[in-house]
Formats: sequence, structure tokens, C-alpha cells
Amino acid sequence: MVLRFLTGLLLCLALAFPASAQEAAREMKLPPVDEAAKDASWVSFKNRLLSALATRDRKFVLSILDRSVRSGLDEQRGVEQFRQQWGLDEDDSPLWRQLPTALFLGGAFMKFDKRPAEFCAPYVSVKWPEDIDAVGGGAIIAKEALAKSMPSSESETVATLSYDIVEVSDWEIADRSSDTRQKWVKIRLKNVEAYVPEEQIRSPVEHTACFIKTAGGWRLIGFAPGGGN
Repeated sequence: MVLRFLTGLLLCLALAFPASAQEAAREMKLPPVDEAAKDASWVSFKNRLLSALATRDRKFVLSILDRSVRSGLDEQRGVEQFRQQWGLDEDDSPLWRQLPTALFLGGAFMKFDKRPAEFCAPYVSVKWPEDIDAVGGGAIIAKEALAKSMPSSESETVATLSYDIVEVSDWEIADRSSDTRQKWVKIRLKNVEAYVPEEQIRSPVEHTACFIKTAGGWRLIGFAPGGGN
């Protein structure tokens, strides 16, 4: 009788209190990291590369490409393929915008058995949990990002997110107001749909820049979806 009572009491307590704990256990975070931040050679190289991208210095960008640089699928390798893939000869090449965005977010090392370690930015693809769907998910890359009830900054805030991993329903939603160019990403939080600004969330399968450190300095070995490894 006593054992049955204690068992029932423990069950009641488990149902009454740990529900929030169980929910917290299901909440996944992906905090930002920058594992090369203390490497002076990387910091110097990154600053030089960012300057080259800002001034559209094609000569410098081409000079730091590895000869087997990845620009897409595994078969898409080589400097000429990279140059064509990214339209590097064009003034409006997406490389001038997308590569700085990746670099500003910090990165992490990806280690291989028989290949040199690669430093990849942003960290999202490298640190993404293996047991979570990469295609249907995204990582909040900001602290205290406001998730809105509608794709509008004037709508109700339904949650405040900091480096959360979330389920993504749609990656490109226009703002409710035609007067603003803000784009939103539609996400699902438990049973509630919400919207976050596109610049505050990142997909693990988006383009990731990977670099290797050689005797002659750092070289870009890949800028492809998820790193293209």
C-alpha cells in the first residue's frame, strides 16, 4: 500500500512539474563560435579578404583560391569553375555580398581523417546537430531576436529567441507593407507560426566558406552549400 502510494505520488509530481523541463530539453540551441579568433594569421587574412570583397578586388580573390576549390557539387571544382559559378567577372557578383555575410558570423573547424582540417564559416553547418533535419531547420544567429505573429515589425511579438534551432516553413516571405524591402522567414514554434527577419536566421545548407591553412597562407577551398564537402 505504501509503495503504491509513493509510486502514485511520484507520478503526480512528474506530471505536475517537469513538463516545462521536458519542453526545455527539447529546445535546442546553437550558440555562435569562432574557433580561429585567436589565430593572428587568420584574423589578418580575414580582414584583408573582407577589404578585397568590399572593393571588388578580383585579383586578390583569385589569388587565394585553392586550385581544387569547391563551388557546388563534388564535381564542380577548380578556379575556372568557381569563377563562372559565382560570376566573378561581374560587378554585381553575389560573391561580394554572400562571402562577407558568412565571414562575419564566425566559424568552426571541420576535421577529416586523411585531409587537412578546414575552417568553415559560418559555424552553422559545421556545428549543426546530426540528429536534426538540416533541410527543414534553421538557426537563429542573433541574441533576443523577436519572432512576430505576422511578417511585419509592427505585429505582435510571440517569442524572443536567442540562438535557437527552429523548424522553417518558408524561407522567403515579403513584408506586409509594400513600402519596405524587409524579407521574413516563416517558422514554427511548438504549435504557433511566427516570422523572423531573414538576416537573423541561417540554414545549415546555405553556402559555407571553407579555408585551409598552408605554408603559403590561408586559401579558400570551398564556398558551396553546406561547405560542399
